[in-house]
Amino acid sequence: MSDDKHYDEWTDGPELDRDDPRRGTADKEGEVPAVSEDIATLQERQRLAQLEMMDRWIGGVLVEQRRSRRWKLFFRFLFAALTLALLATSIYSLFFAGMTPSPIGPHFGVVRVEGVIDSEGEASAERINEGLQRAWENDETKAVVLKINSPGGSPVQSQRIFNEIRRLSQAGDKPILAVIEDIGASGAYYIAAGADDIYAAPASLVGSIGVIYSGFGLQEAIEGLGIERRVFTAGENKAFLDPFSDIAPDQRKFWQQVLNTTHQQFIDDVKTGRGKRLGDDPKLFSGLIWTGEQATGLGLIDGLKSIDELARERLGEVRTRDYTPALGPFERLSRQFGRVAAEWFGLPRASSPLRYQLP
Repeated sequence: MSDDKHYDEWTDGPELDRDDPRRGTADKEGEVPAVSEDIATLQERQRLAQLEMMDRWIGGVLVEQRRSRRWKLFFRFLFAALTLALLATSIYSLFFAGMTPSPIGPHFGVVRVEGVIDSEGEASAERINEGLQRAWENDETKAVVLKINSPGGSPVQSQRIFNEIRRLSQAGDKPILAVIEDIGASGAYYIAAGADDIYAAPASLVGSIGVIYSGFGLQEAIEGLGIERRVFTAGENKAFLDPFSDIAPDQRKFWQQVLNTTHQQFIDDVKTGRGKRLGDDPKLFSGLIWTGEQATGLGLIDGLKSIDELARERLGEVRTRDYTPALGPFERLSRQFGRVAAEWFGLPRASSPLRYQLP
C-alpha cells in the first residue's frame, strides 16, 4: 500500500533506557571523535618517526664529516712532518755532513771506493779525490786508507784517482794504503796500484788488468724485420760503432788499436805504482783475475790483511774515520732520475764506451 511507511528501528524502535547495554554499544559504534583521535595519533607517530630518522641521518653525516676532517688533518700533518724531515736532512747533508770532525788521537783516514767507478756514480773521481784531500790534510791522520770494493769502471775516472794518489804520496811521508775487500778488479785495481801498499783478504778477487768494449751487430736482425736504418754522418767512419751497421776490417783494426793503447796506459801505470814488486808472469796483464792469496805471489798485493789488522799493527788499536763525502738525498734522487730518464728516452751517456771493468 502506498500509505505504508518503511520501518526504521532507529526512529521507530523502542526507546532504550540509559542503563540498557544495547544503548552503550550503539553510542560507541557511532562515536566519531574517537576515530579522529586515532588518526591524529598515528600521524603524530609517523611525524616523530620521520624526525627520528632524519636525526639519525644527520648524525651519521656529521660523524662521517668529522672522521673525514680528522683523516685530512692527519695526512696534512704527516706530509708536513715528512717535508720538514727531508728539509732537515738536506740542510744537514749540505752544511754539516761534509764537515768531518777531528777525532782525538791518531787514526786511519778511510775513503771508500764502492760500486762501479763512474762520473755519475758514488765512486766518481770528484768524490774520491775530495775524500783523499780531507783525510790527507788532517794532522791526526796517520795513514790514508782506500777501502776498495769495486769491479772497475771508467778509464778516465780511474786515471784521475790514480794520479791524485800519486801526487799526494809524493807530497809527504804520510802513507796511502789500499785494502781490497770482496773485489778490486780492473779500474779498481788501477786505483789501488797508486797506493804505497795494497792488502786484501785471501778470498778477495784481484786483478783483471785489461780493457773491454762490448756491443751487438744487429744489421741482419732489422733487415729480417723489414726495417731501414737511416744514419747521416759527415766523416766516413763517424758511425763505425753503430750496432745496426757493418764494421769494415780496417775499422775493426783501428778500434783494436784504441783498445791496445788504453790497455798499455793501464799496464804502464800499474808498473809505475808497483815497481819491482810486480811479478813477471806473462798472464799478469791478460785480463785474468786471481784470489788475494794468488795475487800475493804475483806481486799484485803486499799482504793478506784487513783494515782492523793494519790499524792494530800501526796504531795499537782500531781507530778509523770515514772521510768519504756523503751524497745528499737530492743529489741521489737527481742522479737516479737523470739516469732513468736517459735510459727511458734513449739519450746517449757521456761516459766512454771503453771500460776497465769486469764484463
